[in-house]
Amino acid sequence: AWLVTTAPRTRLTRLTALALGLSWLGDLALMGSGETWFLLGIGGFALAQITYVVAFLPLARSGVLRERPAVVAPYVAVWLGLMRFLAGRVGELFPVVAVYGALLIAMAVVALGVNRFVAVGAVLFVISDGVIALSNLADLAVPAAGAVVMSTYTAAQGLIAWGVRRRAEARSSLPRSVESDRHR
Repeated sequence: AWLVTTAPRTRLTRLTALALGLSWLGDLALMGSGETWFLLGIGGFALAQITYVVAFLPLARSGVLRERPAVVAPYVAVWLGLMRFLAGRVGELFPVVAVYGALLIAMAVVALGVNRFVAVGAVLFVISDGVIALSNLADLAVPAAGAVVMSTYTAAQGLIAWGVRRRAEARSSLPRSVESDRHR
């Protein structure tokens, strides 16, 4: 988001760039082996999800979530279903997995307020991490899990960055008075 936007960069683009960087740190940690590296990785991704939520929340408050709050229901249902499935399978990691899952779902919900690119990217992020949880934590045989995870994760981050860029470009093309009215 940082590299593909021009100055002045918005709060949205700055926070998105930070979230992408935190995700990258999470990826690096997950290259290690053992529970410590796993927890560092999930920590990096948890911080990324929090940063995305902080970035997207102001836009979500005035968009689809305000007009149609029922759109949250499928996201909550997915989280509850996955948590119920994982509850007896991940042992003492369950609280960590549940909190991370809640952060991920919160990010996907508030992404609905940015634009369709970010919203689709967020759903792909949920799919990617869901496959990781099922295949790696619950030891479920997911066909081509690695390919599914990498393709959905890469597309997710790409769509989020692209959508944020489009949102920033649209915002920068608005007259100052219109932009001021939008953030009251």
